[in-house]
Amino acid sequence: MHHHLSLKRKLIIMISVMASLFLVALDQTIIATALGKIVEEFNAFSSLSWIVTAYLITTTITVPIAGKLSDLYGRRRILLIGVAVFVAGSLLSGISGSVNELIMWRALQGIGGGIITANAFTIVGDLFAARERGRWQGLIGAVFGLASVVGPLLGGWLTDGQHLFGLTTDWRWTFYINVPIGIVAFVLISIYCPPLRRAAKAVIDYLGAALLSVSLAVLIISVDNTETIFAGFLEATGLSVVGLRAILFSIVAIAAAAFIYVEHKAKEPILPMRFFKNANFVKIIIIAMLFGSAFMGSILYLTQFNQQVFGASPTDSGLMLLPMVGGIMLSSIGAGQLISRIGRYKIFMQVGFAVATVAMIFLSTLTPESTYLYEAIIMVVLGLGMGVAMPVLNLAVQNEFEQHELGIATSSNQLFRSLGSTIGTAVFGAMLTAGILTNVNEIRDTAYVQSISQNAEVSKIGAVTDPNTLLTLNMPDIKNAITTSADKQFDALPEPMQTQARNEFTAQQDEFGSKVTHAFSESLRTIFIVASVLIGTATILVFTIKERKLNAASPEATPGEA
Repeated sequence: MHHHLSLKRKLIIMISVMASLFLVALDQTIIATALGKIVEEFNAFSSLSWIVTAYLITTTITVPIAGKLSDLYGRRRILLIGVAVFVAGSLLSGISGSVNELIMWRALQGIGGGIITANAFTIVGDLFAARERGRWQGLIGAVFGLASVVGPLLGGWLTDGQHLFGLTTDWRWTFYINVPIGIVAFVLISIYCPPLRRAAKAVIDYLGAALLSVSLAVLIISVDNTETIFAGFLEATGLSVVGLRAILFSIVAIAAAAFIYVEHKAKEPILPMRFFKNANFVKIIIIAMLFGSAFMGSILYLTQFNQQVFGASPTDSGLMLLPMVGGIMLSSIGAGQLISRIGRYKIFMQVGFAVATVAMIFLSTLTPESTYLYEAIIMVVLGLGMGVAMPVLNLAVQNEFEQHELGIATSSNQLFRSLGSTIGTAVFGAMLTAGILTNVNEIRDTAYVQSISQNAEVSKIGAVTDPNTLLTLNMPDIKNAITTSADKQFDALPEPMQTQARNEFTAQQDEFGSKVTHAFSESLRTIFIVASVLIGTATILVFTIKERKLNAASPEATPGEA
């Protein structure tokens, strides 16, 4: 451990690490606002899902492997590799000449992102004693909260075309922005960060890494955009999506079983099976999965709610999440400070998850008639609860293991939380689609949909029988574009008829919007109810965790000592 380093040196290290982590957290949200322009430039709407999925697969695979490698070879070396790979992937993504190149470089960027994620949280455990870690884990939690709002805003701002340094920005700048910050972080980490390594001779578990990679990659593509990714294969073979998923899940099961067998035999396993004999560890990773699912549900679908119900633009819908982000940052930093002072963490987990559960229940009461003030109050409460819960999970799992195992222990927590987010997003997406499908005929048969069904721009979005298409047609920018197109047609009519035609079109559009938002709201209610059950289950598990003492600052202290 390196508790003896000066506070100034620790601060420089942590600022550099948090800057790197901020880029990774930012990348997960900033790209969302640029996707439309990317697929438009490359004319590759069918490849849209791969731009996101390629990054998600490599990040998820890399996290546990990078955590183990950092335990073997040292945190600084692996972290520097991660920052370098992430910066290189960002630069190459920005200069991509085709969508296939972009997908490839996004996968490379994801490897760097996974390495950074695995090590950023672990370095806190290397530099600070258990009792001091709370405040730093809290600050890292605040970084994620800040990135969730800055990402969409910055992405939209850069994509819209700004004049900077004599250049005009576009979607490529959402990648270029990572380069200078990443280079500065790389230099500072290389100068100030100690090796942070163990003395034991490294033995790499290649077979375990390969099996884990296969199981995680196949699991992700079996739950995330499966129909889109395998559209050509399904059409060529006549296989159903259910049948394909059955095959994919079988591969996951076989690879996972082989991984468990190999890990029992490996000298330096990627994920030691003995960890699962630790009751607290098992409970924490289950809590992390449940938390990841529910948190993604609230962030992702609250943004859509603001766009569908309040007619907010993508940028404005991000700004409307500020109350929740403010709550996250306030409670994350505040709880971290209090944990470091009193040396206890379980009470904060209990309060945080309980508050988040109550807030999630109230989210299920949102309707198209709800005011934004009502939503904002709920978001503040939700943010306060989740801000406490997020950083404490890392602190709790680190406190269960010895110093030389912090890397894999911490990255395991991140892995299961990421899996929860991925699976949760897929399941919630299916629930949303299913809910709207029950109303799709009624919405599709409206005069508005019938009148625009032959529009060239609408056909690019998708078939009007598809729930996602109907939701997209209700987005403010799409509605404005359709209205502008319709106005050009109305201008060709005799003047007395123009006003009547525009009024009828507006009434039809309003009727369509009302039906879509109510169908969306009903589906969202179900999603939030399920999310509240997930958070409530996590809350119950929190109460069963056996709290261990957080050691005060001491060079001899070892995490997990009672």
